[in-house]
Amino acid sequence: MPEGGAISAHVESSTGGFDLVITRKNGQVAAFHNECPHAGRRLDWAPGQFLTENDLLVCAAHGAVFSVESGACAGGPCGGVGLRSVPVEVIDGEVRLA
Repeated sequence: MPEGGAISAHVESSTGGFDLVITRKNGQVAAFHNECPHAGRRLDWAPGQFLTENDLLVCAAHGAVFSVESGACAGGPCGGVGLRSVPVEVIDGEVRLA
């Protein structure tokens, strides 16, 4: 994954699972639910394709902007509400739920 970029991942569960956005900044990996707090829509403009620029993740639906590092709202219609984070760790180069 490129520095400052984002990829998607699906986590299976007994209730159907959920989708994540996984980001990397300064070598640190973070994961967030792939859901914009503004309107509950997915953040990607196409499955697994995210708009990122200047270490920011942009919601493709309404333009809310979030930090790729922390998920904090950085502007737009997110009203100061950031993305819901999911604890992850990197083991042998693989991102896993913590």
